[in-house]
Amino acid sequence: MPQQSKYSDKEFEAAMQDVFVALEQNNANSNLSLMVLGNVLSSIFTQQVAPEKRDAMVAQFCDVLKRAVKGN
Repeated sequence: MPQQSKYSDKEFEAAMQDVFVALEQNNANSNLSLMVLGNVLSSIFTQQVAPEKRDAMVAQFCDVLKRAVKGN
């Protein structure tokens, strides 16, 4: 999901690699990986995003994810 970010490529790549390693260490197939990532996302949205901003941020995230999966 390429977007302009306040984080460096190095920071992003390191965090993403850590997530992939954790999933691989647990032999997580695609279904388990998506379940885990979905729960992590739900937790982030509910615990770190203000309720009044949550719906808009979830919608924006979903739109970006759809475009990324389609390759746009």
